Amino acid sequence: MKSGLKPIRALVFGVAALAVSLTAQPFVPAAFAASQISATVNKTAITTGDVAKRVAFLRLQRTKGNLNKIAQQQLVDEYLKRQEVLRVQMSVSTQEVDAAYARFAASNKMAPEQLSKLLQQAGVGADHFKAYIAISMSWPRVVNARYGSSGRMSNQEVVSRMLQNKQKPVTTEYFLQQVIFVVPASKKGIVGKRKAEAEASRAKFPGCDQAKIFAATMHDVSIRSLGRVLAPELPEDWKPLIEKAKGNTTGTRVTERGVEYLAICKTRQVSDDYAAEVVFRAEDLGKQKDGENPNEAKYVEELRKKAQIVYN
Repeated sequence: MKSGLKPIRALVFGVAALAVSLTAQPFVPAAFAASQISATVNKTAITTGDVAKRVAFLRLQRTKGNLNKIAQQQLVDEYLKRQEVLRVQMSVSTQEVDAAYARFAASNKMAPEQLSKLLQQAGVGADHFKAYIAISMSWPRVVNARYGSSGRMSNQEVVSRMLQNKQKPVTTEYFLQQVIFVVPASKKGIVGKRKAEAEASRAKFPGCDQAKIFAATMHDVSIRSLGRVLAPELPEDWKPLIEKAKGNTTGTRVTERGVEYLAICKTRQVSDDYAAEVVFRAEDLGKQKDGENPNEAKYVEELRKKAQIVYN
């Protein structure tokens, strides 16, 4: 079977683009053999089975080199990240991961079940891929929370860049509200019903000024003002929906809180100094190799120095 899959970046933002192709590869049955401990990270074990699945994943990416060594190191770093994500309580929800998995499958014209079957045949497995997705989605949030304000440019840097460009950059400014159809953790079975309610409400949304009155007419719906957000600052998981929005609301998303959509209260083009800084910072991040946040490696290295890591 030969199937070219679109880059994983299409579903996981803030991650290096990984061109995955499920071209028939030699299957490595070690993933299903009796597992031994390959390494421990703060007393949490990484098994040889885990490493074998990552090696299979690396083969799909056509990675070259000592795949066992690369796989082991990737997993050590991911375990460090996972432990930090849990410590600061910024993990994405199971629903968000499943939704991302389904989007990736759909982008390759497959049902999630078909993608799971292909991954199983390749020796990776859906659970391993979903664990990878979860970290890839959660980790940028943790990094941004830690370093978000440290990337500010000085006024001198902004002016210098504007002089180089000979004009101030122009970007879109959004004023947004978040509409949340709450789904309690104990009632995840009602997500489908709540999603239908959220979709139906979009056609009746009266505008941001009346949003709270509108929400009060429905059960467990909350409104949160997000204020001013410039286009380069839009959250990656919402950005496509905002850009494709027709009318004053975006499409819905299932999140850890329930089913949400954004109300677009107002948009305008701006070119003030703050907007210029935001655009320049976004350009600089885009120039980083593979689009990675330069603070990610620094953060992981800090975690590594504090951690107890044992390789077997």
